[in-house]
Amino acid sequence: MLTLYPDIKPYSTHRLSVQAPHILYVEESGNPDGIPVLFVHGGPGAGCSPRARCFFDPERYRIILFDQRGCGRSEPHACLDDNSTSALISDMEHIRQYLNIDKWVLFGGSWGSTLSLAYAQVYADRVQALILRGIFLCRPRELTWFYAEGGASRVFPDYWQDFNDCVTPRDGENRIQAYHRVLHGENEVARMSAAKAWSLWEARCSTLRPHHDVQDHLMDAHTAVAMSHIETHYFVNDAFMEENQLLNNMAAIENIPGIIVHGRYDMICPLESAVELHQHWPSSELHIIRDAGHSAFEASIADALVKASDDIADLLTDGELSY
Repeated sequence: MLTLYPDIKPYSTHRLSVQAPHILYVEESGNPDGIPVLFVHGGPGAGCSPRARCFFDPERYRIILFDQRGCGRSEPHACLDDNSTSALISDMEHIRQYLNIDKWVLFGGSWGSTLSLAYAQVYADRVQALILRGIFLCRPRELTWFYAEGGASRVFPDYWQDFNDCVTPRDGENRIQAYHRVLHGENEVARMSAAKAWSLWEARCSTLRPHHDVQDHLMDAHTAVAMSHIETHYFVNDAFMEENQLLNNMAAIENIPGIIVHGRYDMICPLESAVELHQHWPSSELHIIRDAGHSAFEASIADALVKASDDIADLLTDGELSY
């Protein structure tokens, strides 16, 4: 089984001004002359961790990480002004141009798979390949599965109770709308309690077996505030996309090679979305990981992602995949 590559430090960091007031954190590590790969983190709002650099062979890849608007080391923290899917796509293209990259590989998981697909469908000529994990097509039924009773709540009823008890929906509100209201209310204690409850629900459901590093990252107060505010902002706005937009636009990227990695027991993003995506994408390979859930840092998922990044490097240098 493959493990993550050793920890490395960036050789360059950037503070990139985009649409005011947003300033993005961008970093580069690995080989400056290697294959450019952009790590597209999840959430939206989760930010990047240093371990995100370690899915790639640092001798073969120019590894680019960035924190999306309002999260991680980008500023202002938890800012929702002009924070939308189209804005993030523009930011990614701005980064590509700023770093003088002709084409790159996109590596995204969960919401990062959503955003990677959305970017590729607009800028297909700039994408060499995609490596996607934990497919999230951001459709209403996927949100209902995780944030309404009858889906993940039936698998994790004890964790759901804590999530459910934190806020009380008003007439006509669903649970996402109720959290959005409380998170933007005037009661500071209630806001922080809701932020932590929102992130804890996701953290607890992220892995097949308890994984303290994953929970620690998502439950950090800085991350929890950004993720809860930004996720609810996107989800009450249907992620600023039309329903089924990504599948409907797959013709734009049908010839771009891709590797899809998805845990069979993913309770946040059910496997059916990965299967549907694969069916709409003739140039993709689907790898169902039999002993894993959602997180990229579960051992079997990490193994598959490292192999995928090695295989894509082989494809782009030698013209063939090893599987």
